[in-house]
Amino acid sequence: MNKDTTQWYASWFDTPYYHILYKDRDHAEAHQFMDNLTNYLNLPAQGKILDLACGKGRHSVYLNSLGYDVTGVDLSANSIAYAKQFENETLHFKVHDMCKPFHQKFDAVFNLFTSFGYFDKEEDNLSTIKAIKEDLNEAGFGVIDFMNTDYVIENLVAEDVKVIEGIEFHQKRYVKDGHIIKDIEFDADGMHHFYQERVKAFTLNDFEALFEEAGVYLLDVFGDYKLRKFHNSFSERLVMIFK
Repeated sequence: MNKDTTQWYASWFDTPYYHILYKDRDHAEAHQFMDNLTNYLNLPAQGKILDLACGKGRHSVYLNSLGYDVTGVDLSANSIAYAKQFENETLHFKVHDMCKPFHQKFDAVFNLFTSFGYFDKEEDNLSTIKAIKEDLNEAGFGVIDFMNTDYVIENLVAEDVKVIEGIEFHQKRYVKDGHIIKDIEFDADGMHHFYQERVKAFTLNDFEALFEEAGVYLLDVFGDYKLRKFHNSFSERLVMIFK
């Protein structure tokens, strides 16, 4: 049995099964979000964007198609190896730990689709925001797109089964020790697999405290990818823009 929950994101995100389970993520919605966000921020033409925790690079590729100079970074070597096929003069991918500064200056640093709050060490959350601040130029914006924890907990589906490419993914979701946890079990390639996703249940108040400690200023908070006002009880997302 393949059971590995140490630094769960490092092992789970590096498997092909992670990408199978989430392959139907909505590209149209993601593109609309990128359009809305870049328009709202009024980024300069050919502006430089750092896509933190870029995965296989789908947002980086799309942002690059809009004319931006994009660098996508991720901890997963497998994901970056895949993304490198899309590289060009204004699109680059690198393996990088987002807790540390990238040591370049950008017009915007995006951390999208709940790619925050994974860390086992509490201080890594603050380090990530400090690193984003470090990588922004004078006029640059940081963006963290997180789940709205209250909404997610209120609407948590305790158990379900998804069958994708012939694999039955059994998923259990629960809240424990201030984290939203998803256990994923399935049989594939002659083995029984168990993985766990664990994300800290940050609220807007938690982020505000982190921002204050990191010395960044929260400018705007939106509740969805159409950039509508954030409402604690019914917004699906928590999109924060800071500098």
